[in-house]
Amino acid sequence: MTWSDTLVAMLKFCLLIPVLLVPCMAQQVRVPNVEAQRAAMRKLSFLIGKWSGEARMLRGPGEPIEMKQTEEAEYRLDGLILTIEGIGRTKSGDRPVLQAFGVIGYDDENGVYRMRAFNDGRYLETDLKLADDGKGATWGFTFGSIKTSSVLRINDKGEWTEQAEITLGAEPAKKLMELSVRREK
Repeated sequence: MTWSDTLVAMLKFCLLIPVLLVPCMAQQVRVPNVEAQRAAMRKLSFLIGKWSGEARMLRGPGEPIEMKQTEEAEYRLDGLILTIEGIGRTKSGDRPVLQAFGVIGYDDENGVYRMRAFNDGRYLETDLKLADDGKGATWGFTFGSIKTSSVLRINDKGEWTEQAEITLGAEPAKKLMELSVRREK
């Protein structure tokens, strides 16, 4: 290919760019409805605050680990997201054995809450469903033959309770975690 052939090919390509970009530019970018997002996120205000109590978690075969548990939930980005940090420490030794961090937002286009949660070097993304009475939420995930389901409730005593189950293949569901924390004053 000669220098002039290369120049002609480059000019043809440059002339093709506007033809390719104009249809893309003509599509309007959807603008999120941040007020709808904030309104939906306010429905999770029952979680806001610092909480402490106890938890029990299954960590492989054998007896579950008993922990002192803290949960801290707060709004970020002017109410557009809710972050929750949970830390479980051994009752003897105060050593952290569970460190989890979650971010919840509201997808106003699809009308659903989305959660991304991190712990032990892993993360999951899932939908979170608000309980009908507005005092709880459910979520879970499926990965191959592993399935989890979690239920968070604020009980009649004002305690944050959470129960998680795990199912491995055809085995019956096992209690993965349970916690009960109270709002700190």
